[in-house]
Amino acid sequence: MLDSGRAIAGWCAGLTFADYEADRQFRRAVEREFEVIGEPLGRLTRTAPEMAGRIDGLPRIVGFRNRIIHGYDVIDHAAVWGVMQSHLPKLLDEIETLLAESDRD
Repeated sequence: MLDSGRAIAGWCAGLTFADYEADRQFRRAVEREFEVIGEPLGRLTRTAPEMAGRIDGLPRIVGFRNRIIHGYDVIDHAAVWGVMQSHLPKLLDEIETLLAESDRD
């Protein structure tokens, strides 16, 4: 999850939505990384609900992943870009915190 989130953030740094929208291969790569993030988070809700509860908006994140996978033919590119800009940084912080705490245990 962390590697995928960092990859998205790194790839998109310094780019505009127009850059993102113009490059199908790039969009698909970003979408795939969001799928990779969402899958284990969905599992986390079943295997470690207390930990999952510490990730803000987890049901929305899993739902976003499901929309990308199952609605690939109608993906709203502006929505994906918006999630990357507005929500990904906080999610990465939360994942880093949880991983650091689990390493200490």
